[in-house]
Amino acid sequence: MKDLFSIEGKTALVTGGSSGIGRMIAQGYAEAGAKVYISSRKKDVCDEVAAELSKKGTCVAIPADLSTQAECNRLADEIADREGGLQILVNNAGANWGAPMDEFPEAAWDKVLTLNVKSIFHLTRRLVPTLEKGASAGDPARVINIGSIDGIRPPALDTFSYSASKAAVHHLSRVLAKKLAPKNITVNAVAPGPFQSKMMKATLDAFEEQIVKSCPLRRIGEPEDMAGIAIYLASRAGAYVTGVVIPVDGGISSTN
Repeated sequence: MKDLFSIEGKTALVTGGSSGIGRMIAQGYAEAGAKVYISSRKKDVCDEVAAELSKKGTCVAIPADLSTQAECNRLADEIADREGGLQILVNNAGANWGAPMDEFPEAAWDKVLTLNVKSIFHLTRRLVPTLEKGASAGDPARVINIGSIDGIRPPALDTFSYSASKAAVHHLSRVLAKKLAPKNITVNAVAPGPFQSKMMKATLDAFEEQIVKSCPLRRIGEPEDMAGIAIYLASRAGAYVTGVVIPVDGGISSTN
């Protein structure tokens, strides 16, 4: 039982791992003994965060702009070249866009849907052979897609493309779970509520008090809350879980 939640010795790739929820997960994995690759668009930031997390464990930066299929393929191929197998893929890289309905631009749909949904499909597909090499029947490889509670219930803000994209992430996770189970790869989605992150900063600056009051647990999520669910899903404890969407939101989406 002492090893039930261990991920020591596993290799993980966390996209969008240089900030926000991605960094929370990457740090949790590194501190738990995994070898962690992080990827993000800005090379200097990615390198800086990898160096900082390397003080807590093993972390390597591979910058990539996952808004294109070519970059998804390049990142996947570089991981395959460096590692004999990959045990954990966290698809976290994403974008948001807010604007009133009558002003919402076409570019907001293209940018958000491409990065939040298409890139998950392209990167996961390209990494399937590498994930298979890191998997076994008793300890499958894990794909963890980061959705949102805005994909479960209508959001308060005018983030039409974001909320639609996260609902798509949740269902894509179910589709991929069915497709990849015979290859000993599980696929699940995590739907975070409010956490301190660059994407949430403006919202929390304006509405943190109201958000806290609406949360049954009366607080914003902490980094340990996100690291905890990611470690559970990546460990032996989560080996028999696939095709589910897990809200991590203090009860907001399930009790309000």
